[in-house]
Amino acid sequence: MANEQRHNRAETFVLAGSNGHNGQQWQTDMNSPRPRPSATADHVHRVARVASHIRHKCAAYVLALRPWSFSSSLTPVALGSALAYKLEGSVDLVVLLVCAVAVLVVHGAGNLVNTYYDFSKGIDHKKSDDRTLVDEILAPQDVVMFGALLYSLGCLCATLLYFLSTLRLEHLALIYFGGLSSSFLYTGGIGLKYVALGDIVILITFGPLAVMFAHAVQVGYLSVLPLVYAVPLALNTEAILHSNNTRDMDSDKQAGIVTLAILIGPTLSYVLYNLLLFAPYVLFCILATRYTISMALPLLTLPMAFPLEKQFRSRCYAKIPQKTAKLNLLMGLFYVFGIILAPRGSLPLL
Repeated sequence: MANEQRHNRAETFVLAGSNGHNGQQWQTDMNSPRPRPSATADHVHRVARVASHIRHKCAAYVLALRPWSFSSSLTPVALGSALAYKLEGSVDLVVLLVCAVAVLVVHGAGNLVNTYYDFSKGIDHKKSDDRTLVDEILAPQDVVMFGALLYSLGCLCATLLYFLSTLRLEHLALIYFGGLSSSFLYTGGIGLKYVALGDIVILITFGPLAVMFAHAVQVGYLSVLPLVYAVPLALNTEAILHSNNTRDMDSDKQAGIVTLAILIGPTLSYVLYNLLLFAPYVLFCILATRYTISMALPLLTLPMAFPLEKQFRSRCYAKIPQKTAKLNLLMGLFYVFGIILAPRGSLPLL
């Protein structure tokens, strides 16, 4: 009896769902519009979209700085500080950090100036290594504002160094603003790069000048010592620029500018690149054999130099500046370690 009642109730339920009334109500509910996402979901979506835009914008700014080239500004700071350590027995880490930031932002600002003027003069194109403005990754006014911001930050760092270091103000200003002016005038203003003087500017700025600056803010006075020890690093840094100019030789010719690579041609450019690449190793061999074996540490990077020579000889210039910059970083670090590990009095003037 109980089973029969349950069966009747089940039939009643089925009929109720198909009698044209309750079934119609169910169909109406299925066709009704879905509720809109809540305001919280919209807010989360907007925040995620803004965050994604900011990430892409920041990545574009970092790319415009050409961070692969920063070894040429950081290793001179490390070298100058290492020389100060051997003379004074200690290094002020705060001064070292502020000095590194000052040199780094001036270098980055100089790269942005280069990007802006190369684009405005029609030198950069779709096949150029730097396509920040060509591909409209950033707008020209963005590059200008970012460069001005970095120069301002560098001046703030120089002001801090005045209070942190015992170096006289006129000496600090002379070295710092000399480097700042060089980074701007490389392509800005008179454009030293465009009249075959860019190599000289880079050779001086990212070599002796940067090493002297880092050394002077540590010890509190100017010395010729950094100029001597900066030579191997300066030569290798110039190899980065020369490989870059050799790669861009054809496009630079079409744009009507003159670089050292254009003046001497591909063959002599190859000879010059080898000289800049391998001469530092000759100097390290002399220092290691005549003074202290710790100066042989940079020779560990010698195997990295031969593939670069082979690639340059075959005139396959793609990525050679970046690879040379990597070699510059490693060689510079081993050079710094070699100086730090050298026994006191074993190196000339130290």
